[in-house]
Amino acid sequence: MNNQVNTVQTLLKFTFGLVPIVAGADKFTNLLTNWEQYLSPTVANMLPFTPHNFMMIVGVIEIIAGILVFVNTQKGAYLVSAWLTLVALSLLTSGRYLDVAVRDLVMAIGAFSLAKLSTVTTQSK
Repeated sequence: MNNQVNTVQTLLKFTFGLVPIVAGADKFTNLLTNWEQYLSPTVANMLPFTPHNFMMIVGVIEIIAGILVFVNTQKGAYLVSAWLTLVALSLLTSGRYLDVAVRDLVMAIGAFSLAKLSTVTTQSK
């Protein structure tokens, strides 16, 4: 049983470590998508800088969150879960990209599950 739990935990750790790092790095290149399109126009108008600069800040935060998953899985997974929830809420309130919002909420649940799983496996060691 422990081997299966460790396999699941490792798979989730790499998923929620690598995906934020890749998505964060892409905020600087826009190879995967134009990330600015996901920014609510209301939020974009309130920013003291350009949406592009905001996305680069978001990218740095995502890279840090992904690295934290590898360094301290429990804390990093909670951070990724919270971050994905905030992104989803932002999309939901904008009324756009609702499919992405749902996907991000599902991913947030997965990251939260990794954090809880890390708590259990840490306590059993």
